[in-house]
Amino acid sequence: MANIKSSLKRIKVANFKTRRNKIIVSSLKTSIRRFEDSIKNGNTDEAKELYRKAASLIDKAVAKGTLHKNTAARKKSRLSKKIKNIAS
Repeated sequence: MANIKSSLKRIKVANFKTRRNKIIVSSLKTSIRRFEDSIKNGNTDEAKELYRKAASLIDKAVAKGTLHKNTAARKKSRLSKKIKNIAS
């Protein structure tokens, strides 16, 4: 355990950010999973709505520094590719 005041603060801040990032990533994964399930079930309208929600969560994760912008772009690209395949 750290004794220096700044080290104690860094530990506290790191724990806070870790918890926040876990919440963000977990909700993102859940959203993507729901989107993929709706595609498997053939619900096009529901899939489009869930795509918008997932893309929004991805963008928010980038804004908070949880995801890298290239990772977000790749995830959104893959999701949009899936929705285009179901539409055609």
